[in-house]
Amino acid sequence: MTKQSPGHALHELSAVQLIEGYRRRDFSPVEVTQAVLGHVERWEKHLQALYLLRPERALEQARASEQRWLRGEPLGPIDGVPLTLKDNIATEGDPTPLGTAAVELIPAAADAPPAARVRESGGVVFAKTTMPDYGMLSSGASSFHALARNPWDLTRTPGGSSAGAGAAAAAGYGPLHVGTDIGGSLRLPAGWCGIFTLKPSLGRIPIDPPYMGRAAGPMTRTVGDSALFMQVLSRPDSRDSMNLPAQDIAWDRFDAGVGKLKGLRIGLLLEAGCGLAVLPEVRAAIEAAARVFERAGAHVTTMPPFMTQGMLDGMDHFWRMRSHIDLKALPPERKTKVLPYIREWADSAAGMSGEAVFRAFSQFHNTRVTTVNACRAFDYVLSPVSPVPAFPAELPSPTNDPLRPLEHIGFTVPYNMSEQPAASIQCGYTKEGWPIGLQIAGQRFDDLGVLQVSRAFELLREPPRPWPQPPSEALEHVD
Repeated sequence: MTKQSPGHALHELSAVQLIEGYRRRDFSPVEVTQAVLGHVERWEKHLQALYLLRPERALEQARASEQRWLRGEPLGPIDGVPLTLKDNIATEGDPTPLGTAAVELIPAAADAPPAARVRESGGVVFAKTTMPDYGMLSSGASSFHALARNPWDLTRTPGGSSAGAGAAAAAGYGPLHVGTDIGGSLRLPAGWCGIFTLKPSLGRIPIDPPYMGRAAGPMTRTVGDSALFMQVLSRPDSRDSMNLPAQDIAWDRFDAGVGKLKGLRIGLLLEAGCGLAVLPEVRAAIEAAARVFERAGAHVTTMPPFMTQGMLDGMDHFWRMRSHIDLKALPPERKTKVLPYIREWADSAAGMSGEAVFRAFSQFHNTRVTTVNACRAFDYVLSPVSPVPAFPAELPSPTNDPLRPLEHIGFTVPYNMSEQPAASIQCGYTKEGWPIGLQIAGQRFDDLGVLQVSRAFELLREPPRPWPQPPSEALEHVD
């Protein structure tokens, strides 16, 4: 297996292209894994996206995959494809630090569902990816991991909490990455790193531990790779009490063509109703994307905002109390290791009354009902992923204010609570060259439909800019 795909380095190939290449014996999983590891070595000192990078273990997995392909017996749809898993997705025998120096590093007893599914399908897990403390920031700031950066501009954040995964996907650390999302932690880094992601309907991808609004999802450069990955990640697991019943979804029919858009009722949401104002560059990119849908025959209607500041604040305050209780249970010497921004945010809940906590918690249900009602008239809803582009890497949030930490998630968090699928896909760039993400949300359980609409837009949008390269390579290319 030595023939290389013309025109593309092996690390740049999509998972779909890799599987086809393995089938034709154009190249092997070992050659691809070596190429990815070499590319990671050139990038990682700049991005700091990875945790538990283990080249030898990766090559061992790749050699086993190579033998299966030579026998014509691949384990599953992603056999031999290099991939990463987020820090908080447990892998047997490895510690799960959750992005914070405060967590005791105890080896996990078993693979979490996403890790189990990729291993069963022969995926080559070569590393895990970094995240901020407890996943409670939309940045790569962490008291345990080095500061993660955005490959499009190293002064900018990749977003979070799936920080390393977003950076790794954009930088070409192999085609497949798994992140998690409870308020935007898949879609925000996807939007700011210019990649694609699907936050699926709650329970579509089993996760352990399950929690209200928490979802795992694929992070990839293309819609097709996420659709391929869904074949693996969506297999059921009884450990997730919120796992949806097993369903035979034709993920391979993700490409329904641009005709999928004709006649669709599309809602266009340009203001969240809470949090930060949408910057003009972001609004212009979303409006341009909506015109693409209109030209393809969709009926686009501008929606009034449906979120309120009270809803956002209520969820924020409840999460503060949850984190305050968690941090209070830590020995004092370990609590001091938590990122100061997170400590201040959590401890601000110390004086909340029982009534205040109840009222805060009630905003989760209020958000759920309001979101479902607002989306009922539409097949899909378009909006910004974030009101602002990627902010400076060193900041924990766009506001840099622990008492206003979630002002940028007004477009993303509603769909965690309503359990609806929502994707992020690149739809433009700022004048500085930073990607802008378009969010495409669908009705609950219509995960395949969101992929199909995303694929149609992928076909119709302006061609994306070339992916960023490691700084030394970029300079060599210019010379």
